[in-house]
This record gives sequence, structure tokens and C-alpha cells, in this order.
Amino acid sequence: MIDLHMHSTYSDGSMTPEELFREAQARGLSAIALTDHDTVDGVPEFVELGKQYGIAAVPGVEISVDTKLPNHGHMHILGLFIDPASSKLKETLDYLRTQRNLRAEKIIRKLNELGIEVTLEELLEEAGEGSIGRPHVARILLKKGVVASIQEAFDRYLAKGKPAYMDKVKLEEADAIRLIHEGRGLAILAHPHLMRYDTFSEAREKILQLKDLGLDGFEVYYSGMPREYTEELLKLAEAHDFAISGG
Repeated sequence: MIDLHMHSTYSDGSMTPEELFREAQARGLSAIALTDHDTVDGVPEFVELGKQYGIAAVPGVEISVDTKLPNHGHMHILGLFIDPASSKLKETLDYLRTQRNLRAEKIIRKLNELGIEVTLEELLEEAGEGSIGRPHVARILLKKGVVASIQEAFDRYLAKGKPAYMDKVKLEEADAIRLIHEGRGLAILAHPHLMRYDTFSEAREKILQLKDLGLDGFEVYYSGMPREYTEELLKLAEAHDFAISGG
């Protein structure tokens, strides 16, 4: 078994890279991929740990994509087998990290205006070496007793349309795919069902449009993906020679 979609404390995951390998070892996995959001900072450590644990370590990244989707859907594209030393990849991810930090400051200001005391220092401490994201803000709100759960933090404050929400700077579809290819990776559409199209026919049309832009494949196995959706994706992959992945 393999898992090619994992996050660590270098972005919004709760486990360090080494803890991911311990978990993988316990689950009997033969290969795992580190696909942190908009950062490859954890990849060198991850690859070295793979050698120690005797588990294949796939270097990766997950990039948020700016596109119009129905029903509050969203699109992320994974870069698998990337070269983390790619200068173009590092340059773009550094830019996205800077934009994430600016977004975080705006979220903090909105929370402060709502009478909720959160500081940038607290957020930086919560994120550690990781790329700052809304889950870090949610954890702070939970620790302060402002909310009773991470989900409540999003439902009340951080989700789109809520009072502390701020749009995120994202790459266009073609730019994300091109960047991954420039980093010598495979461009894989993550969790296609979360694009939230009303019908699979609409999702198929979008995926084929992405193929024209260079998309190499998509995830067919993902927690919460309906079995019928997986079956349709497998048919689509076979018909159009897509690579398949999961995690």
C-alpha cells in the first residue's frame, strides 16, 4: 500500500516528517509522498528519513489553484516526484509563502476587529517552521476557548463568507501545471470530487480541459470520495491514459 498525499508540520499537518514515517511503518506502507501546501521546505528531511525507514519517499507539493467552480468547490494540484531544488519552483513557492503571511496578518486584523485577541507572534509560534494557513488560526481560537472545535472556527470565522475570511493568492490552472513540470514533477489533480460539480459529466469536462493544459493524472482514491466517483474516475483514466494516484 502507498499514500501519495500527506501533509506535515511544514504546512498544516499535525505530524512531523518523522512521525509520518512512523505512522507509515505502522500501517505497512511501502511508499509515501510529502505534499505540503505551497512549500517544499520539508522535502530534504523527508527524503533522508525515507532512507532510514526503508520506505520510498516521494518528494511533492500541493498547489492551490485559482479557478471558478460551483458550490464552493476548490481545486488543488499535486506535484509528485518534483525536484525541490528547482529554482523556478522555489522562487514561486517563496512568493506564495509571502502572500500567505500577508493574508494571515489580514485575518488577524479582522479577528481583532471582532474583539478576538490574536497576535501575529502567536500565529508564528503555532505554525513553527510551517507555511502559515487558516488551520493554524483555528488551533489558536480553539486553545483560547473562542470555539469548541476546529470545525467551529471555520464555520463561524474562517470559511469563505465568514467575518474573518480572506481570499488566498493562487496560481492559474495552466501556471500551476507548468510550474510542476518545470520542477520535473507529475501534475496530479487532487481530490477531484471536491471541485463539487453537480454531475460527473461536468467534472469530466473540466478534467479533460486540464489535460489539454498538461495535467498528467488525478487522484482516484481519497478519504470521503464516493465509490461511484472512484469508479467513474478509473474509467476516465483508462480511456484517456491518465496516471492515477491516491492518498
